[in-house]
Amino acid sequence: MSRRRKQKTAALVLFSGGLDSILAVKILRAQDIDATPVCFESHFFSADKAQSAAAASGLDLRVEDISKSHLSIVKNPRHGRGAAMNPCIDCHLLMIKIAGGIMAREGFDFIATGEVLGQRPMSQHRQSLAIIDRQSGLVGKILRPLSAKLLALTEAEINGLVDRDGLYDLSGRSRRGQLALAKKFGIKNIPQPGGGCILTDAEYARRLEELMRRQPDFGGDDARLLRHGRAVWQKDLLAVIARNQAECQNLKIMARAGDWLFEPQNFPGPTVLIRSFGKKNGQGETLPDSGEIKKMGQDFVRRYSKKVPSRPDILITNH
Repeated sequence: MSRRRKQKTAALVLFSGGLDSILAVKILRAQDIDATPVCFESHFFSADKAQSAAAASGLDLRVEDISKSHLSIVKNPRHGRGAAMNPCIDCHLLMIKIAGGIMAREGFDFIATGEVLGQRPMSQHRQSLAIIDRQSGLVGKILRPLSAKLLALTEAEINGLVDRDGLYDLSGRSRRGQLALAKKFGIKNIPQPGGGCILTDAEYARRLEELMRRQPDFGGDDARLLRHGRAVWQKDLLAVIARNQAECQNLKIMARAGDWLFEPQNFPGPTVLIRSFGKKNGQGETLPDSGEIKKMGQDFVRRYSKKVPSRPDILITNH
């Protein structure tokens, strides 16, 4: 992509759609800075919240898909994990690095984030912020408008591109300061706190950890499948049993080549998807027994149906 044709100071703002990132954009635009929000999406979080917030604020959001690189750090995080399977420091570092590349290619003056010092125990204390700045190679180029007065001067401030007096000194987990700023900037639709990263969900983390143990080279579609239904393992077979009509439809959409799908026809019950992680043909290796898979799938359909007729009709599809 060609470099931007600059007319005024330009910032690339990491934008999650939460109140902090909305405020970061508002603070910079109050200084007549061209603040462009960018959101990242992966197998574990989407841009939906950011898109809704951007639309409500009249912002033109840029969305970048980081699924492949993000999956790699989920499997092997250099800086460890949070309470569940969330590699927060590595995740933020990845986003900052990608934003840094965009900044260099397209002529942005600096990067900004909505991070608040001390708000998140793993990724937003001084040490982790310093790690991110240093390992991204962007020391001095990352401005955090909400906490800037508590942090070292950035190049944008030193060079007069940003007025430090128009920045803030918020810290900690209280949202009182942010709510006061929201009132100041006329933000009426205030998003609820909390991110959309499913890696912080304890139940999903347990499922993903089991998948990683059984199949270390799993793919993104395997990780997405674990978002749905009940997950049950039998040897190298993963059965996902839908819990409602929406999940029945989702499993049909997510079925890939080699998957088995079981759908009750003459009675109400769950759709069941079975995915094999067993060995493939060749060099003496054998495929899972189709009879075993059929029995497993039909048993799950019956087990999770409230009323099964004496002659149940279950459609079996091998994709």
